[in-house]
This record gives sequence, structure tokens and C-alpha cells, in this order.
Amino acid sequence: MDQKRLFLAIAISLAIMVIFQVVIDKFLPHPPPAPVVTLAQPQHNAGPAQATAAGAPGTAQTVPAAAGPRLAIDAPKLSGSIALTGAVLDDIQLKEYHETISKTSPLVQILGRRDGDKPTFVQFGWDAVTPNTPVPTDSTLWTASAPKLTPATPVTLSWNNGAGLTFQLALAIDNNFMFTVHQQVINHASAAVQLYPWSRVVRDYTPQEKTTYILHEGPLGVFNNTLKEISYKTTKNDGTNTPGGTAFSETSNGGWLGITDKYWLNALIPDQSENLSGAVRYLPTELGDGHAYQTDFITTAAQTIAPGATGDNLMRVFTGAKLIDTLDAYGTQYGIPSFDKAIDFGWFYFITKPIFFALDWLNSKIGNFGLAIMVFTIGVKLLFFPLANYSYRSMGKMKAVAPKIKLIKEKYKDDNAKVQQETMALYKAEKINPASGCLPMLVQIPVFFSLYKVIYITIEMRQAPFYGWIHDLSAPDPTNIFNLFGLIPFDPSTLSPFLAVGALPLIMGFTMFLQQKLNPAPPDPVQARMFQFMPIIFTFMLARFPAGLVLYWTWNNLLTVGQQWLIMRRAAAPQQTRQLAKT
Repeated sequence: MDQKRLFLAIAISLAIMVIFQVVIDKFLPHPPPAPVVTLAQPQHNAGPAQATAAGAPGTAQTVPAAAGPRLAIDAPKLSGSIALTGAVLDDIQLKEYHETISKTSPLVQILGRRDGDKPTFVQFGWDAVTPNTPVPTDSTLWTASAPKLTPATPVTLSWNNGAGLTFQLALAIDNNFMFTVHQQVINHASAAVQLYPWSRVVRDYTPQEKTTYILHEGPLGVFNNTLKEISYKTTKNDGTNTPGGTAFSETSNGGWLGITDKYWLNALIPDQSENLSGAVRYLPTELGDGHAYQTDFITTAAQTIAPGATGDNLMRVFTGAKLIDTLDAYGTQYGIPSFDKAIDFGWFYFITKPIFFALDWLNSKIGNFGLAIMVFTIGVKLLFFPLANYSYRSMGKMKAVAPKIKLIKEKYKDDNAKVQQETMALYKAEKINPASGCLPMLVQIPVFFSLYKVIYITIEMRQAPFYGWIHDLSAPDPTNIFNLFGLIPFDPSTLSPFLAVGALPLIMGFTMFLQQKLNPAPPDPVQARMFQFMPIIFTFMLARFPAGLVLYWTWNNLLTVGQQWLIMRRAAAPQQTRQLAKT
């Protein structure tokens, strides 16, 4: 019965998720994107693929940027370079993160050059209101004030348009992942000019998305204190049929906007007092795989720069790992709203984030995330002990009165209504609540899914080792029973993903079997046989889940077996005593 309730509880939870994720998000009509901000005939960067809608800053490149000089970048946690042709930030590696658990594997490349296979870049510029006002383009060659950008040595890029305007990009970087970009225009001409500063993050290819409801990857941002998540598919579909490829547009006072991966983020963060129009666009390109996804900010009002005056615009760029403490610190330091929501904590945010902090704190004390999960599981069991105690005591009583229920069924085998009536009367007399087993399961479902979130999405859990053969708790168990745990040089999962069952899922299945033996058997023989297969079904289901989650489930089962055995034994003893007294 307990396994039945557990399975039912999980089914109900999954059904709720499907309703929200599929029905609401997929089938209900989406509101149309807000109108693109219409500027006073701005002069955009020239190019064959330039956006045709007024207010769409920058262009989607159709050819790789020309080879030329670059400005080196060297900071404690990242390195790379900026192309001085076009002033494009398109080369960033993260020093502390490798592609695989092997320390000899390549470093994670979070921004990629436009002549590579995964072009991703950040760019800044100005759009002119007055026609024929030269502004920087992708072919503009900027001059750097120093050969390298470091936290101790800011660098200024300069370019003179030959018509009295000097454009400058003052670049600085901190010790983590934040760039500060101060755009300036110095007007040496005899007439005022009107310019719109803009910034953009562009991904010129479609990445392989994780096909799971639990994680968002793609464009996202916070506008007017509300998180917006737009998938690549939505961006392409909505952007294909709108001017400038605009899939989403909204005017906001401050906020932030960018493109996220599972563990990495490239985001634009404006001055939080500035009013801007943010947009997500789809623009075809000849780079990468022919698809470009752009997130951009542009001011809603042009800057009028008088002769002898200077126009400026401040923009920060986060390009790095989505560490919770780092995002929270930046959010506090710069007043960035909901910056931690770049991590997809999901609906149970109020549970998921505290769970992470608990695990992270335990890891800091114990030194192993796997042990932290086990200690955390003990804490959860203690927290829900009163509910479990009530549930298992009731189950113990049910197991003790099972012979009486059997006699009732035999006595009234032709009268189902009488069987139900007599059974309920027996439950009432023995003070048994048959539905009590559901409550602990239902309460723990949010904890289970929140823990799954934490293990799956947080970079702190990425490549976190346990012991033995578990070298990455965020990845599935690497062993496989179908090749005798590596004795046979063959990967059965190439034939089918179902043929990937490691040692830890097998242990988990065995613990479910033990737990099942302590539960009262379903009265229906067909149902009883069906539930005998539950451990096998769950073994295959959880085999491709992160090893950390399987570890939690296994350890939780073992604790439950011990707890349930003790409680049910104590609950059954008085029942047996009364039965002996009656006989």
C-alpha cells in the first residue's frame, strides 16, 4: 500500500508539472511581443543582414570578422581576448572549469570567435539619428591604450570617425566574471549629434538543448522585476515572422538580459536607473549553423551631445559560471534584480535554494557533497518523523488486522458493499486511518524534486565526486550491469538508453524491495503482482538520473526501512497482545 501511495503521489506531481509546462506553455496562446521601440530613423551598422526594424541594434554577421589585432584579457578566473576590429568580445575561457572531469581536458569556452564553430560574442555600439553620421561598424579598427586588460590595468579603446566625433570604450574587469564597459562619445564638431547607445549578446548557432522540463537554456532576463525565459524554439518561431526578428521586446527601468546555458551565463546589466528597451531576436546568418539568437538593450531616448560635450553609457557584462554566492553578491553590489534567478530554481524556489545552501554548508564542513546529501537526508527524516511515525503506526495496525480483513472478505465475498462497510467499521474500532500513508509521501515530493533541481542545475554540484566509481554526482552512474561493469569492452547504451543500469541504481532497487516487504500486501492478487515489479521499474527509471539523486533515494530507503520496521513493530505488538487475550 505504501508503494502504491508513493507511486500515486509521484504520478500526481508529474501530472501537475505536465499541465503547467506543456498545456499552459505550449498550447495556450502566447501574448504577442511588445512593439519594437521606434527611433527617429537611426543609422544602424551597415551590413547585408542588418535588422530592418527601427530600434534593432547591431547586425547579425554574415561573414566571419576579418583577422586583425586583439586585446588580451587575463583575470584570476578567466582569460581570452577582444577583437579590435569591431571591438567584439568573442573569446573567453574559464580557468577553473574543464569540459570533462579530466584536468587535461580543454577549458570551458564561454564566448567563441565568429570564425569558429560556436560563435558567441558581446558587442557595443551607437546608432545615429542624423543620417550620414559615421558610427563604429564591424570593420572599425579600434586603438587600445594598453596591450592587456587585467583587474589592475583597465584599457580604453578609441576610434575617431573623421567628422569630429571620438568614440571610446573604457573597459575594466574584476577578479570574478564581471566586465564594466563605459561607452563615451566626445563631440569635437561644431554641431550637436543625437545617438542611441546599444549593447548585445549574440549566439550565432543553435546549441544542443537538454531535452528536459527541469532546465531552461536560451535567452532570459528580468524586466520590471519579472523573470522572462524564451526558448530557442520560441525565439526562432516568433522572430521569423516579425520585423527585425523580434520574438520579445519590453521597456524596463534597469533589469538584465542575456543568454544562459546550464552552468554558464552571458548577460548585459545596465545602470539600474536607466530606461531601456530590451529585446530577444532571431536573425538568419551565414555563420555557425545559419541561426543567430540576439539579446540586446538600447536606450529609449537618444542622447543629444552638444559641441564640446561628452555622451556616455554604462553597461556591465557578466560572462562566467553561475555560482549562487557570486550572483547574489553581484545582485547586492549593483542592485541587480533577481540575478540569482539566472539559475533555474523553478517553482519550488523557496525550497530549492535553502536546500542548496544546506548542502553547500554541509559540504564545507564534511568535504564531500555525497556525504552532505546523506546527512541532509537524515535531517529530512527527522523533520518529517512525526508524520512518518503516525503513518507507519497506522500501517502496522493494518498489517496486524489483515487476517480479520481476510475473514470479512471470505464471509461477504458476494457483497462488496458489506465488505467495505465491515472493513471501515474494523478500521474505526482499531483507530486506523487507511489514508495516513499518503501524507508523508506527498509532503516529501517537493523536497525530492527540489533536491533533483539542486543536483542537476547547480554548478557547485558539477563534477562533484563521491567515493569509489562515482566521480560526478551530477551525472548518471557510469557503470553498467549489461557489460558486467566494464569487463566486456562494449557500451550497451548505444543500443538503447534503457540498457544503462549502474551499480548504484541496482542497490537502490534492492532497498525498494526491502521497503516493499515491510508494507501490507495489496488485497488484490493482480495488484500485488504489479507492485512486485515496482523496484525493477524504478531501477530502470532512475538509472539515467544524476548519481547524487539515486544516492539520496537509496539512503532514504535504507533509513525508511529501519524507521518503518521499528515503528510498525511497536504498533503491531499491542494488537497481537489483544488478539492473544481474546483467544
